[in-house]
Amino acid sequence: MTNQEIQSIKQRFGIIGNAPALNYAIQVAAQVAPTDMTVLITGESGSGKESFSKIIHALSPRKHGQFIAINCGAIPEGTIDSELFGHEKGAFTGANEARKGYFEVTDGGTIFLDEIAEMPLGTQARLLRVLENGEFIRVGSSKVQKTDVRVVAATNVNLLDRVQAGKFREDLYYRLNTVPITVPPLRDRGDDIYLLFRKFTADFSEKHRVKPISLTPEAVRLLTRFRFPGNIRQLKNLAEQISVLELDREVDATRLATYLPAAQTSLLPALVPGGAAGGDFGSYSERDILYRLLFDMRRDMTDLKKVVLELATGNRPATAEAQELLRQNSHLFNNLSEATPYPSPDNPAEAASGYYLPASPAAPLRVDVSAPTPYADDDDLDHTEDISHETEEETLSLDAIEKEMILKALKKHHNKRKYAAQDLGISERTLYRKLKQYDLESA
Repeated sequence: MTNQEIQSIKQRFGIIGNAPALNYAIQVAAQVAPTDMTVLITGESGSGKESFSKIIHALSPRKHGQFIAINCGAIPEGTIDSELFGHEKGAFTGANEARKGYFEVTDGGTIFLDEIAEMPLGTQARLLRVLENGEFIRVGSSKVQKTDVRVVAATNVNLLDRVQAGKFREDLYYRLNTVPITVPPLRDRGDDIYLLFRKFTADFSEKHRVKPISLTPEAVRLLTRFRFPGNIRQLKNLAEQISVLELDREVDATRLATYLPAAQTSLLPALVPGGAAGGDFGSYSERDILYRLLFDMRRDMTDLKKVVLELATGNRPATAEAQELLRQNSHLFNNLSEATPYPSPDNPAEAASGYYLPASPAAPLRVDVSAPTPYADDDDLDHTEDISHETEEETLSLDAIEKEMILKALKKHHNKRKYAAQDLGISERTLYRKLKQYDLESA
């Protein structure tokens, strides 16, 4: 598919952006559209997955048939079978007459099943039968009916993780995932962020009859560095807020920062809830990970201090091992001047984001690891920090800290486990399991 054809599809469906990952997703959608293959669209919430389902339907031979978008997570579990497959009169309380389901109504068309991971297991079995044989049975009926419907599904979670957790059928996953399409998150689309912002502000200025918003170069830089966990939906809301509330139609970085949560201004990697199991941190909570990182950092610093102290006092020769330890950790000394926690008055964009890296850092400090640092006399060594007690603190484990926290919470709330669990930020079930694990059930 040529770039001109891709641009034509973008104009037709109102898609803005030139990110390579976005263009590739559009190309796959256009190629699979003329077929009847089932498509699974994956991407974060608010990234525009429904637009791709419309592309697939509009470019398919079914374009004259009906298109229905269904949010599986918004339909109660007790009624989703009736909504999708219909029901007979008297099938359940309130079923005063027979009703056709979506699969019957859209015969010859396309059904878009959003948030497919939220579909109950029983309904998944019914859906699998439709995909395999084109057959379904109304609720309260024994008559098998036929339908010719194309299914396009979408999810913002990892379905394989749901399969392993027993919450999604493996056979249905492989049946849905015939052709996968991945919609990139907004933070990975680079300059597309500013293009979309300009489009949204132009639309809102026309809607509210106000002058369009413009951004200073520093504000543009801050905008494109924002993580946008809510993706396009969040960017659109931001554009509307600024269009309505700002009196000065040229917005600088300082003013823009007031609309952006400070915790999300960095593009640095972040902990993601519900990470895949089996990774380095898959079995740990965020609190456990922080404890683990802090203890590792403290242990490294303690080892480094001991080596420096021994080299300085002459109690340890400058062995290759000692020099290598210093060399590996020399960044702790050499990079001290390369970043400062204080905002730069010359760069309000980064000042508002909460951290600042100067464009031209001062000359960094250097540590010579080839030989121990000379001292004027031995009296200077009397002021060396005593770190012998720190080694003893390293014996504390995560289990010991967790146990101590549980005991403190129980004592604080007079052994009322419900309130202790709330104070610890865990469920009562988790607290009971921890009490059993640490043999604290009598506490």
